[in-house]
Amino acid sequence: MGKAPSIERIEAQALRRQLIAFCILTSLVIAALLLLHIRFASLLGEPSTGVVLILALAFSAKIAEWIWLWRRKDGISGRTARIETAISMLAVFLIAAVLAVLTNRDDVPYFVLLAIPILQCAYRFGLIPMVATIVAAIGMIFTWSEHLFFLHTAPSATEILESVMISVVYCVMGLLVWYLVHQLEIKQAKLYRNMVELEATREKLVVEERLAAIGRLASGVAHEVRNPVAMIASSLATASDPSTNPLEREEMFALAAREARRLENLTSDLLTYARPSQPQRTLFPIADILNHVVNMTKVRSGERSIAVSCEPCDDLRVEIDPSQIESALVNLSLNALDATPDGGQIVFRIRTDESMVAIEVENSGDAISPDHILRIFEPFYTTKAHGTGLGLAIARTVARSHGGDLWVSQNRAGIVTFTMSLLVHASQDESGEAVYGQGVDR
Repeated sequence: MGKAPSIERIEAQALRRQLIAFCILTSLVIAALLLLHIRFASLLGEPSTGVVLILALAFSAKIAEWIWLWRRKDGISGRTARIETAISMLAVFLIAAVLAVLTNRDDVPYFVLLAIPILQCAYRFGLIPMVATIVAAIGMIFTWSEHLFFLHTAPSATEILESVMISVVYCVMGLLVWYLVHQLEIKQAKLYRNMVELEATREKLVVEERLAAIGRLASGVAHEVRNPVAMIASSLATASDPSTNPLEREEMFALAAREARRLENLTSDLLTYARPSQPQRTLFPIADILNHVVNMTKVRSGERSIAVSCEPCDDLRVEIDPSQIESALVNLSLNALDATPDGGQIVFRIRTDESMVAIEVENSGDAISPDHILRIFEPFYTTKAHGTGLGLAIARTVARSHGGDLWVSQNRAGIVTFTMSLLVHASQDESGEAVYGQGVDR
């Protein structure tokens, strides 16, 4: 799994998306104004070459800006966003002023462009720059009206009312958008603080859970080691007593040796879980491993009349470590034998697709209780009278080292299924037989 993006990168990408949105908005408005000017040329007059050139240059500049922003995949900083916004706002004011001069009309349609820098300012700057931008837009409108008054005749009441209405719209629009954006920033800041606190709490919980797991592991080791050590000490003490007869002394030595082997097996299992070796992968028929495990399970289940079967599977060769996979399947089979009542059944099966091989071990025992199923893969956790509780933990470690996992896929009365997946990619060998190669570890 890839590393999650940082909050700073998320904010940088959000700024990039906002600027791209304003680029698209400005481009669309420029294109719409030119089309409207052409469509209503009878009212506004034919657009001059200068007007078309200015609009074309402005449109091209916005497209170039959009391309530049699009290539900044990691986003842009807040400082860069403010500089880019300020330049864009000044450019729009300048374009609107030049177009007003070139058209030289009292009803300049291009003053609608002034709404864009007002919106940009509301998103990127504070209240004072917001008010200053609104004043500049209104000032440009009334300055143009005054300019026409000196050049031509006094403006009519309708023209004055139109300018006032546009000014009111700009004021309401700018201040309302700024207020809404400001409220969102406050909530975003609060959310950011909550995320920081949540991350700190999560890290604390992870540390505490790790310490708790270490404590459970130490407790399990101590419990599993204490009994054999006590038996060895007691056996040797009895054997060293001069009053002990030779036959009993031999029994005590045998008991001590058996408990020593138990300690050795426990140590090996613990090292296998704690420091799993890297799989020595080789192409191997998965059915051969499964058949061997099935036969072994049948031998162990004979006295209890448990039916052991294996559903037919294709002759697949998989790039795995055969000894590790066999060991994991043996652990699953022993677990299934312990869970299956006399007269029950155990079923082995293989499921495949283009990138996965899944081996299922199903038994007809009772459903695992919710309290137990949350912990069955923990080391040293067991509900059995005898056992170290490392079997399932080791089997999951083996599955994960092969790029897969181990989980309980079905859990209900009469059907409990453990599924071990191996993530692989399918290919064909020279004979056309299906071959499954090594997958990518998750």
